[in-house]
Amino acid sequence: MFQQIYKWIQNITVYLIITAAVMHAVPGKDYGKYVRFFSGLILILLLATPLLNLTGMNEKFETLYRNNEYKLEKQEIESVEELYKDSALSDYLQSEEETEQDSMKEGNSRIEVGEIEIGQ
Repeated sequence: MFQQIYKWIQNITVYLIITAAVMHAVPGKDYGKYVRFFSGLILILLLATPLLNLTGMNEKFETLYRNNEYKLEKQEIESVEELYKDSALSDYLQSEEETEQDSMKEGNSRIEVGEIEIGQ
């Protein structure tokens, strides 16, 4: 129990140190307010982590995130597959492979080079 509390406090401390370093590195005040807003949201999540762990909501959020991530990856793969099928690239790749296989069968591994002149 104390190790979890210690780790939680350690995570918050490291996060605050990193946030302070980033705030000093940000040029101008215009970007500073965006960095403060974003870092504040992350700090709220860090502070709420023990409460989420106690109620079991952490696992539910993780499961929801994994499911959504899986769906997005699946959609991306399907769209790329459709683009591949629609393009003539698959025909080109197949004809290229057939050409290579034919040349390997015929034994055309010999390359002829014309005359090379060096100098004048």
